[in-house]
Amino acid sequence: MSCGTLAKGLLDLDVARARMIVAAEPVRGEEFATLEQAAGRVLARDIEAKLDMPGVDNSAMDGYALRLAELSDTGLPVVLRVPAGAGVAILPEGGCARIFTGAPVPEGADCVVPQERVQLDEAGRVHVVGEAKLGANIRRCGEEYRAGDPLLPAGWTLNAAALALLASQGIAEVPVLPRLKVALISTGDELIEPGEPFGPGRVYNSNRVMLKALLERADCAVWDLGIIADDPQALREAFAAARDGADLVVCTGGVSVGEEDHVRPVLDALGGLWFHGVAIKPGKAFAFGYLDDGSTEGVPLIGLPGNPVASLVGWHLLARPFVQGCQGRNVGPLQQYRVRAGFSRRGSPGRRELLRVVIDWQGDQPLALLSGGQGSHMLHAASQAHGYLMMAADTDVEEGHEYHYLPAGQFVD
Repeated sequence: MSCGTLAKGLLDLDVARARMIVAAEPVRGEEFATLEQAAGRVLARDIEAKLDMPGVDNSAMDGYALRLAELSDTGLPVVLRVPAGAGVAILPEGGCARIFTGAPVPEGADCVVPQERVQLDEAGRVHVVGEAKLGANIRRCGEEYRAGDPLLPAGWTLNAAALALLASQGIAEVPVLPRLKVALISTGDELIEPGEPFGPGRVYNSNRVMLKALLERADCAVWDLGIIADDPQALREAFAAARDGADLVVCTGGVSVGEEDHVRPVLDALGGLWFHGVAIKPGKAFAFGYLDDGSTEGVPLIGLPGNPVASLVGWHLLARPFVQGCQGRNVGPLQQYRVRAGFSRRGSPGRRELLRVVIDWQGDQPLALLSGGQGSHMLHAASQAHGYLMMAADTDVEEGHEYHYLPAGQFVD
């Protein structure tokens, strides 16, 4: 989509996102995790199938296994009963087998007839209602995959279905990448933690709990350094410790250019920023750079704005894909489609705007409505939003017109 005319000195969102994705280097090494511990982890190596799946020809449903050529008006006697878990039997000539879902098909049988299409006469002989087809309702050995076939590739995130797939192969543990260790730093003399007495000029630290939850949900190991005072020496010590003990440093607040914003000079002294300022609203103050530890590769640093909604937008659009890349995950493009706006609103000059909206599905088409106040400090609308309406710079929202919508579900790990 067109981004309009950028505000001077700010990086376009698409350019900034691309730079973040390219800069991400997967964490090195591997460790083993049991399947019970592996949910959300990332595979370090390709996994191959150990077994054919299915391991034997088996029945797709409860019914009767028979030889199609032996069907006649006189019916077939039931000569075997084959439950799931039984061994492979041999079907005697002239008879059929009562069989259950998942049970191995007896040798000689070439068809399974569902039980609802079978009638038993007074002698207990099986009569098939309608046509029976060769090979019907038989899951063939190895039809899903064979031993040695690729099962899951390196970089795959182990969700519930992937874990079930591994379990079906008898695999008890898997090689996974180490968790990304992220140092989290909050800056600002005005910040206090929830539960502490509130007073004039104080602000409860909402970014810390929000970002800690987002990082942990993304399967990061979070090292929370707490609130660091707006003091150059305290900041230098905190960032140096984070640099030496983490794979990534994430900080909030203090990256502007005001007299009390001491983070930027400290970062310049310890390393440097690759870019600072992205043409989005909220989230303009997003910054990315490296803390140099004297090696050939520094420790990456993400600076998020102090306003909580701006911090959340910066995480969703820029920080999260970088973290995914560092975890060895595949990073896809932003998912978006067009929806009609149910409101009108003036556009933002020079910056692409991410409006927090809910989707009303009651009409014949989805309709985007503002979820509340759109200030970068207004968390209520962010907490209720279904996603973002992404507006190009200098573009007004006109009720009834269609605009790009980014569903929030894509940002949930």
